[in-house]
Amino acid sequence: MRAIVVDAWLKGPGGLEVKEIPAPEPAATELLVRVDSVGANFFDILMVQGKYQIRPPLPFTPGAEFSGTVVRAADGDARFKAGDRVFGSTATGTGAYAELIAVPAKYCLPVPSTLSLEQAAGLYITYPTAYAGLVLRARVLRGEWVLVHAAAGGVGIAAVQVAKALGARVVAAVGSNDKFGVCTAQGADHCVNYRDASWPARVLELTGGHGADVVIDPVGLVEKSLRCAAWNARVVVVGFAAGAIEKIAANRILLKNVSVAGLHWGAYHKNEPERIPEVWAALLRMAEDGLVAPVVYEPVFHGLEQAKDALRAIASRATYGKVVVKPGDPPARL
Repeated sequence: MRAIVVDAWLKGPGGLEVKEIPAPEPAATELLVRVDSVGANFFDILMVQGKYQIRPPLPFTPGAEFSGTVVRAADGDARFKAGDRVFGSTATGTGAYAELIAVPAKYCLPVPSTLSLEQAAGLYITYPTAYAGLVLRARVLRGEWVLVHAAAGGVGIAAVQVAKALGARVVAAVGSNDKFGVCTAQGADHCVNYRDASWPARVLELTGGHGADVVIDPVGLVEKSLRCAAWNARVVVVGFAAGAIEKIAANRILLKNVSVAGLHWGAYHKNEPERIPEVWAALLRMAEDGLVAPVVYEPVFHGLEQAKDALRAIASRATYGKVVVKPGDPPARL
């Protein structure tokens, strides 16, 4: 089969190479899946450079999340059969940029009937992160104001959709006015540009002086967000896409009775595995009800050779939603 193979740490995605390698042989507890779509992520770039918190042994095939069709089901697992549409990830966060993948059945889920395989490739990481941040960590309430940073990105769009599904009001913060339309199309009530120095004042204005009850921050904008946080606000730290880890003045947290919580969804498998089926049950129900659906960035990148262009697009910060790579070539035009 064809797959991207990293034999040595790269300077960037431009060094990715596609090779012919043996097809994986699934263990008894694994599914063999023909990959239809791969969800590209910023951390894929870090991983192939050896800069990510997980450094897989060389050589390896990158790619953390995928969707596809079951070729061979796991022994004794009645949940899946050959031909079923599934989405998921591996425990190592690798292996998806390939035509076939062997993956533990416990890390796979059925694709909701409302979603395409391209959309499903963007479900596994971003949507439970958004839901866990809003529900498990922030305990968002109907009618509250939720400020979502990087709201046109994968986690951001998921957070906007989930917050609206839960009855909250949303202020979407993005780095470009060009992305306002993406956010309002997903239900955001208002948009602000966080590159405009006055954005915290604008959030206060849009919320009638109340401020944000909940902040979802995958960027690293906690300190500035505290300027427009409401009394008893809950700030959820999801990541540091801006590149710097903040140092927060604790007096700002004290003065408004603010709670700051971290969210590391991947660690729930180890620390609170019982919450995982709870989160997925809620999300799959929302998907079947048409309340949440990943937004796929256009164009979709066809062919494994195009993965480098997909990752370059993510690095440029010009993308929105989920960037998708399809290992197969595009269908021939008639």
